[in-house]
Amino acid sequence: MAYRIRRGLLERTFEQLRVCGCGRNECQALWVGPVGHPEEISRLIHPQHDASPVGFQLEEAWLTRFWLDMARDGLSVRVQIHTHPGRAYHSATDDAFPIVHSPGFLSLVIPNFATGPVGFDRVFLAQIADDGRWQEVAIHEHLEIE
Repeated sequence: MAYRIRRGLLERTFEQLRVCGCGRNECQALWVGPVGHPEEISRLIHPQHDASPVGFQLEEAWLTRFWLDMARDGLSVRVQIHTHPGRAYHSATDDAFPIVHSPGFLSLVIPNFATGPVGFDRVFLAQIADDGRWQEVAIHEHLEIE
């Protein structure tokens, strides 16, 4: 199954990552969708976090409120997105601290603090395998731009 994302939401994601990171700090965003429509990405969430050129950390109070809001609104996290300063890859820190720890969960890494063209060129998509380890997967098999 491939998640469907509207082009406008993808553009807003890049815009948010660029504004937050200012071309010098990593940033994270989340794509969420309704529990009853598992293939749909309907919303962009920008977590409250502290960031640097080499990482970010979510604010604990925000994270607690976020999970309560998600349950109340019947939403689930589909994909975590974050930027890297250079090329896109899934680092050991990325592997160790996903927002969701379930097999099948996706993590999209965008290079150069998302300052390049909007789209999936040069990005890296990883998925948690059944054994709990991250593996690179083909974007076209998991994400579809509408």
